[in-house]
Amino acid sequence: MTTEHPVAADREQAVTDRVLASFDGAADPRLREVMRSLVRHLHAFAREVRLSEAEWEGAMGFLARAGRITDERRQEFVMLSDVLGLSMLTVAVNEHGAPGATEATVLGPFFAEDAPEVPLGGDLGRGAAGPPCFVSGQVRSLDGTPVGGARLDVWGADADGFYDVQYAGDRSAGRGRPATDPDGRYRFWTVLPAAYPIPCDGPVGDLLAAAGRRPMRPAHLHFRAAAPGHRTLVTHVFVAGDPYLADDVVFGVRDSLVVDAEHHPAGPAPDGTHRPTPWTSIAFDLVLVPDDRS
Repeated sequence: MTTEHPVAADREQAVTDRVLASFDGAADPRLREVMRSLVRHLHAFAREVRLSEAEWEGAMGFLARAGRITDERRQEFVMLSDVLGLSMLTVAVNEHGAPGATEATVLGPFFAEDAPEVPLGGDLGRGAAGPPCFVSGQVRSLDGTPVGGARLDVWGADADGFYDVQYAGDRSAGRGRPATDPDGRYRFWTVLPAAYPIPCDGPVGDLLAAAGRRPMRPAHLHFRAAAPGHRTLVTHVFVAGDPYLADDVVFGVRDSLVVDAEHHPAGPAPDGTHRPTPWTSIAFDLVLVPDDRS
């Protein structure tokens, strides 16, 4: 183990000090705080691992590749944040943590702002591959009061493990925006989600391969719930029994979000329809935290 020479340590600290001072004039105090902290930690990392110039060049090339592959359908930087656990850590830092509230998890890279409206009991699967799945539940406030008119965004992968935005064209399937009724209840049809590997044909995939990590996400549906007077919740519902629950590549699984998917034969469904093929159902309630922030 080598001991760093005092002159070298002083030279390195002088670089850090100059960069820190360059943010002293930032008009936004939060920007100043964040950037100065980022510089301190980033420089400490480089000193700790004794970062070589070749490694620095490799890192810059990695980030450049991530930028080139990112577009409106694929967010490589979000995936990088996810697989490094930064996304889930940020969720944990910002989560209210109120007992009884539905736990949050990562947004992921496949959210879309322009999802179509879906009426109560409607089909947001719209031809996506997979067994039909009837999803229902209630949205409540922390004190148990039903939250009527809550807006849900729901999206999930099909039986082949792909989201609609991963297909060519403007396809919208397995995605939609239902709302709750006056009693806070919601229901819709979609397809039973499947486990899938995150896209591995870019720099994030190369990183996972080099680290010997599997790229798998367990089967899940994404939910984003928004209602006046409440904090917006981003969460998943995971399918119990999935083999990747303990090895989620983005560290997003939380025990309270794992539920059973019930399997049913062809026949009558809870919404009064007759299903000509076997189908599944998931029941998942969401508990929102009142927004007491000024």
